Order: sequence, then structure tokens, then C-alpha cells
Amino acid sequence: MQGFLPKKNPSKSYSIVSDSCGRIEEICGNLPKLLLTGKVQSTINKLSVKDLSIDELLVNQVNRDLKLAMSHLSFIAHAYIWGDSKPHGKLPKALANPWVKVANNQGRPPILSYASYCLDNWFLIDPGEPISLENVGLINNFLGGVDEDWFVTIHVCIEDAAGDAIAACEEISKLGTDASELEVSALLSRIVNSMKKVNQIFSRMPEKCDPYIYYHRVRPFIFGTKDNPDLKNGLIFQGEFKNSPQFFRGETGAQSSIIPSLDGALQIKHTKDHLRHYLNEMRDYMPPKHREFISNLESSTQVKNIISGSQRLTEDYNNCLEEIRAFRAMHLEYAGTYIHKQAQIKNPFGRGGSTITGTGGTPFMSYLKKHRDETEKQKK
Repeated sequence: MQGFLPKKNPSKSYSIVSDSCGRIEEICGNLPKLLLTGKVQSTINKLSVKDLSIDELLVNQVNRDLKLAMSHLSFIAHAYIWGDSKPHGKLPKALANPWVKVANNQGRPPILSYASYCLDNWFLIDPGEPISLENVGLINNFLGGVDEDWFVTIHVCIEDAAGDAIAACEEISKLGTDASELEVSALLSRIVNSMKKVNQIFSRMPEKCDPYIYYHRVRPFIFGTKDNPDLKNGLIFQGEFKNSPQFFRGETGAQSSIIPSLDGALQIKHTKDHLRHYLNEMRDYMPPKHREFISNLESSTQVKNIISGSQRLTEDYNNCLEEIRAFRAMHLEYAGTYIHKQAQIKNPFGRGGSTITGTGGTPFMSYLKKHRDETEKQKK
């Protein structure tokens, strides 16, 4: 069970051979060199609308091709926007048109989101071996290098490790109050064991992802256009949206479906405030099937009624919450090390974006503290 990773491993190249697909693949593959030499914008500005066309892909409707195109075009567009000394607030029609088309096909906004940055952006180095930090490579990069790759592959492996927890959440949501204690206990134990693996993988982030490199060389490319002080006037997609500025959230782990699924299935409640609204907004950036899955969990689960009165199940439930709390605590610790502390350091290479907000445009430190503490308080 791979959780929210695609059932078939992502494609590294298109099943259709065409000039435009070849051009998209070539430009995206060259992004580290184009960014290094400052040639992203000039390369894209020379293109005609036909050069990056995805019309043939839309006709054939091969899902893996379309996911690859969404990832490719998202990386190219973010390199165009953020890969210069100042951000570019207008996307040329040659890039804006296919990006909007494939985003509409995928049911997500035209912005680099977690699905294209992580879920659909990996391959197995040895196809005969399972997913692990020693066997996952990235399809697309910005600057490339150990730190960028490690940051994303950690997330790929977390998604894989969470697979059994997500499967158990789905089974729990289908149980009624007449479910046997043994069955419920087994499912809660699966969540605990799965999340222990997640936390073990997450704890390895510092091994090969340096906070300075992350903040100044990885993070700047994944910002969005909403609540971003560097793009106050939003982003214009030339020839799209009636040429009116658009405002979308940037790529963030809050767009992963793991924690919302656990919160939903286990009925972990968070108080309503602007951060709650932000988390709900993040669902717009998830693949539609993932959004639907979370909603189904939330509407059908009866877990609190099921565990009521059982000391054993209450202990199992609390163990689940402890692993989720531990995950949120580690996330908070990394936010301090990788973002908050780095924001205080002056450097000649640009910056990691706003020091107040995360890549999704939220005051991340208060958001992470709040949800860590609320998880702890809901133990029985």
C-alpha cells in the first residue's frame, strides 16, 4: 500500500513522441543549467504557443503523461517566476496556456503544488527494490544537488511509510459502534506502527539537507503568489483568466493528505480560526480523489464513540495521537531550524522569501505550534 502515491510509479518520459513533449522535457531537464546561467526567461520568451503544446496529451488522456506534464510545466513556470534577481509577475502565453490547460485537467490550480513536487516526481533507481531513501531519485529539479533531492525524497518516503496508516484509517471509518475491540485495536496499532516509520524517516531530514542550503537555494522556488510580499499584484497568465492577476498558494507539506486523513479518521478537531481556513484551502491544491477521500473519512468515522468506555482502545487511540503529536513537534522544530533561524542570516545570494510566512503564505510557526498542542489536548 503506497498511500497517496500513485498506484503506478510516475513516468520519467512521455508515452507520446512529439516535438512539443520533447521540448517540455528538454527545458525542464536543463533547468539547473538555465537557472545557473540566468537563461530561463530568455529561453521561454523565444517560444511560440505551439512549442509547449499539450493538446496531443489531452486528446490521448494518458493519466501518467498528464501528471508528468503538470509537473514539468509547474517546474518551468516557477523557474521563470522566481529564477531571476526579481520575481516575474507575467507568464508568457507559450507557457501560461499549456499550464492552465493541464491544471484544469488535473483539477488543481496552475501552481507548483505538493502533488507535482513530490507525489508525481520520483522514480526508483533500482526498479526491483522497494521505495526507500536509498532507492528514490527525482524526475525534476530546480538547481539540483543533494539537499534539494533529499528534502523531496524524504517526503516521498514518508508518503510510502504512511500507506498502512491511511489504509487503516479507511477501514476505521467504515466501522460501527458494534465493532469488536480486537478489530479496532488492530487497526489503531497499524496507525501507530506506520506513523513510527514516518517519524523515523522524518528524523533523517538533517542528514543530507542543510538548513542554509534549504533556505537560500531550495525554498525560494516553491513560493506561491498569494499573501506573498514579493508578488503583491499577483501573477498574470498572458492570454488566460482575462489577463487578470491570479493569487495561488505555494507548495507546502500542508498539501499532503496524510495528516488531514488522520485528523479526519480519528476525529482530531482544531479550533476555527484563520489557520483552520488555511488548512481547508489547502485541499484545493490536492488531487480531487484525495480531497474526496478525506471528506469521506470525516463524514463517516465514529471512532470516538467506538473507543468510548474501553480502556484498551483509549490507550491505543492515545498512542495514535502521540505519534501524530510527535510528527507535528518535529515539523515545528524543523521550521525553527530551517526557516526561522536562517531568516536572520544575511547572505549575498538572495533569500528564502518571507521570514514571517511559509511557502504557502501562512504564519507557519504559530500554525504548527497550535496543531501540535491541540493534538496533545485531545488524548483521552
